[in-house]
Amino acid sequence: MKLNHATAGSAVGIAALIALAACAPADSDAEATAGTTADAHEEHADDHHDENAGSSAQEASARTPRLVATYDGGVVVLDATTLEVEGDIAIDGFNRVSPAGDGRHVAVSTEGGWAILDAGTWSQEHGDHYHYYVADPALTDLFIDATTPGHVVPHDGLTALWDDGTGKVQVVETSEWTDMVEHEHLHTIREWTAEEAHHGVAAVSETGELLVTRGNEDERTGAMLLDAEDAVLASSDECPGVHGETAFTNAEGEEFFMVGCQDGALAFHGEHVHKLSVDGDFGRIGNLHAFDGSDVVLGDYKSDPEGGLGLSEISILNPEEETITVVNPFGDADATYTWRGIRRGSEGELLVLGSDGVLRTLDESGEVLTETAVIDAWEVPEEWQTAHPSLTIVDGMAYIADPATETVHIVDYVTGEVWKSVEVGFALNEVTSVTG
Repeated sequence: MKLNHATAGSAVGIAALIALAACAPADSDAEATAGTTADAHEEHADDHHDENAGSSAQEASARTPRLVATYDGGVVVLDATTLEVEGDIAIDGFNRVSPAGDGRHVAVSTEGGWAILDAGTWSQEHGDHYHYYVADPALTDLFIDATTPGHVVPHDGLTALWDDGTGKVQVVETSEWTDMVEHEHLHTIREWTAEEAHHGVAAVSETGELLVTRGNEDERTGAMLLDAEDAVLASSDECPGVHGETAFTNAEGEEFFMVGCQDGALAFHGEHVHKLSVDGDFGRIGNLHAFDGSDVVLGDYKSDPEGGLGLSEISILNPEEETITVVNPFGDADATYTWRGIRRGSEGELLVLGSDGVLRTLDESGEVLTETAVIDAWEVPEEWQTAHPSLTIVDGMAYIADPATETVHIVDYVTGEVWKSVEVGFALNEVTSVTG
């Protein structure tokens, strides 16, 4: 296993303007669980939900992406082009949001389980074309019971929900969310429960492989890959502090599952598992961002076990070559980033939002291509739950939410142009998106 250290190079201009009409998957890295109340779900789930979202549904001329974001006391839905508020749903407590995977619904972690939010934008296939609709966002009547609702991971047309309190995994077909909402019932096609409950994660492939973490309430040790009948294909406990996952197909069409460790990462490929190790005893990778068709995975990187949330290096992992390259994206700048400020672009670019307010676009080797000053410098908080600037990618554009100014900025991360800035009236915390 090879570990390389490098400092990213200077900015290089790129000329192409990416329009908002392109289609890119949303990304959301959830950690821990939420503290909202089930009563709030019942209070705000009065609207009847069917395929046309009741009388508020209107046909649109094009697909309408939306942002779904938490703030202190609720969830707000914004139009991704205008940044106008389309819906504001009050929910007490600290809320968490994860895309359900169908481009329309979002799972809201709450006390007792997941409430399912209809973001009010969707597409319907009609022969050789699509029709597009928008409606008022609303919490639906579908509530998924969980002791401690954790990660929700869509992949390969399937969505896996992990309950940290029981270690139970429930898998549903991603395309069935609208039907499940209408019938107020989760159509589970597969269930699995860990031997011991822990803060974990699961991901499943269309061919039936199920990635699950291993651990207990005191420690997390590794992960294993199961076949469609739950037989173990590959397993490893050489992953202390396992956290974060990703599943992707590389440039050669080979499928990989990966999880991060306190000393590197595990890569599962077929019936094999490989450890990608860092130099020394500690080099935590806790969040991974893959891109289908790319051979590398973007990870965060923490070299000081006593350090806080602010990180100064990223990791670029190649599971085929079993290498980890550690890169400083900031050069000589005095900046760090958090897990909310690291994403992949629509063409696989590596994006990092620094505490100096600059968004940096890097290629897959770690060279900085574009630097865009977007917001004022900010302080990294001590607690991960504290609202601070976040980065979300929607249709080839970067959305930077600055809770200090209650502003969202839309940035073309290829050209470095700040396309739009709007004061939305909410100090946004977690932000995800739906494609419509």
